[in-house]
Amino acid sequence: MDNNTRHFVLVHGACHGAWCWYKVVALLQSSGHKVTALDMAASGIHPKQVHELDSITDYYEPLIEFVRSLPQDERVILVGHSFGGIGISMAMELFPKKIAVAVFVASIVPSPDLGFVTIRNECPQISDFNVEKKIIFDDSSNNKSNGSLIHEPQFLASNMYQLSPLEDLSLAMLLQRPTRTFGDQELLQEKTSVTKENYATVAKVCVVCQQDKLLKYDFELSMIERNPTNDVKVIPDADHMPMFSKPQELFAYLQEITAIYY
Repeated sequence: MDNNTRHFVLVHGACHGAWCWYKVVALLQSSGHKVTALDMAASGIHPKQVHELDSITDYYEPLIEFVRSLPQDERVILVGHSFGGIGISMAMELFPKKIAVAVFVASIVPSPDLGFVTIRNECPQISDFNVEKKIIFDDSSNNKSNGSLIHEPQFLASNMYQLSPLEDLSLAMLLQRPTRTFGDQELLQEKTSVTKENYATVAKVCVVCQQDKLLKYDFELSMIERNPTNDVKVIPDADHMPMFSKPQELFAYLQEITAIYY
C-alpha cells in the first residue's frame, strides 16, 4: 500500500453481514483505500449455522483470525457497527499494536472499568430481546441459555431503518440471518472483558446517530461520559443504520478520523 492508502476492516452488527457496508465500501475504495468487510460466523454468506455457535468467540472468530493473519507491521482501522463494536473491542484486546484506531458506530463502547454486559443490561432497547423481536430457541444446543434472535420486519422498519431508503430495508429483510443471544452472562463477561494494558492503549472514536432508536442518543452520551473515547462524532439525521441512512456523512467521518489517528 502507498502512503495515502489505509486499510479499513468493517464489522457488521447482529443479524446483518458484510453486505450492509456496500455503500461505504464503494466510497472508501473510490478514495483509494483498501477495504475488508467481513462476515461473522453464521452471518451473511458465512457457511456456519447459528446453532453451531457455542460462545461469542465462535461468532467473532472470522474477525479475530483475520487480524491475527495480518503482517506484524500492518496497522488497520477497525470499524464496528452496533454489536460489531464488541467484536472490535475483543480484537483490540488481543492485537492492540495492529490497530491504528477503532471506530464504534452506533455501538456500545466498553472499558476495563465498565464492561459490555453491564452497559447492555442498562439499555432496555437491547437487553429485552422479547420486545418486538422474534426469539427462536434452539433445543438441540448443549447450552440452553443460548437462544437465537432475528429482527421482526416491523422492528427493522420502525426502530432501525426508519430514516433509511426503503430498498435498503428490503435488502435487510431478505438477507438477515438469526444470531445468538449468548445468554450466559458470566461467560459473556469473561469473553468480552478488556484491560488497560491492551485495549485501552488503542485510540477510540465513537460515532453517535442522533435519531437512533436502538442505542438512543442520551444513552450513548451517558455511556461515553463514563467510558471516555478520544473523540465523538455525531450524525444528526441518522438512524441506527448510518451506512444506509447517511453513508456520505459516515464516510466523511471515517476519512477525518483516519487523517487524525492513523
